[in-house]
Amino acid sequence: MSGTEDVSLAVNEIFCSLQGEGFHTGTAAVFVRLSGCNLRCGFCDTDHSGFRRMSANEIVREVTGYPAVTVILTGGEPSLQPIGPLVDMLHEAGRRVHIETNGTMPLPPSIDWVTCSPKEGGKVVIDHCDELKVVYTGQDVESLAAQIHAGNLFLQPCSGRNTAEVIEYILGHPWWRLSLQTHRILDIR
Repeated sequence: MSGTEDVSLAVNEIFCSLQGEGFHTGTAAVFVRLSGCNLRCGFCDTDHSGFRRMSANEIVREVTGYPAVTVILTGGEPSLQPIGPLVDMLHEAGRRVHIETNGTMPLPPSIDWVTCSPKEGGKVVIDHCDELKVVYTGQDVESLAAQIHAGNLFLQPCSGRNTAEVIEYILGHPWWRLSLQTHRILDIR
C-alpha cells in the first residue's frame, strides 16, 4: 500500500463500544466517527465542529489497540472522505470493516457490511446494502426498500420519540424489524 498511509482523514472520535443499532446490536466494535456530512439532519448525534486530522496509518494504529475485530466507519457521512485506503489497511490488520452511510456517495467495494440509512433530502446512489436502516418519521419506507436491495430491513424510532408508531407500522408490515438505539437506553457511548 505504498503511500496510502499518508491519506488524511478528519476524525471526530475513535472509541470501542457495543453496536447499539440494527443487525449487529450488542456486538463489540471500534467506531471510527469521521467528521463532515452532506446532509444536516436535526437528530444527528455528531458534533462536526471538532475533529483531528489523522493519517490512515495513525487510525489503524489506534483501532488495533482495541480487541474488537469489527470496525465501524460512521459519521456524519464517512464516504465523503477517501476511505478506500483505510479500508484496505484495516483488512490487512485483520479487521472486519462496516460502514454506516446515507447512501448518497459510491462506496469502496471491499467493505464487509454496508448499513444504509437514507435521509430526507438525500439522493441515494447505492442500489444494494446488507442492511437498510430507516429512521422513521412517517415517510414512505416501502419505496426506499424497493429502490435499495437490502438483506435486512430495519425501522428505527426517531430519537425514541415515536416508538409506538414504529411498532404499529412493523406489525402491519412484518418484513421490517425494529431497531432501537440500545446504546442510549443503556447509557453507553
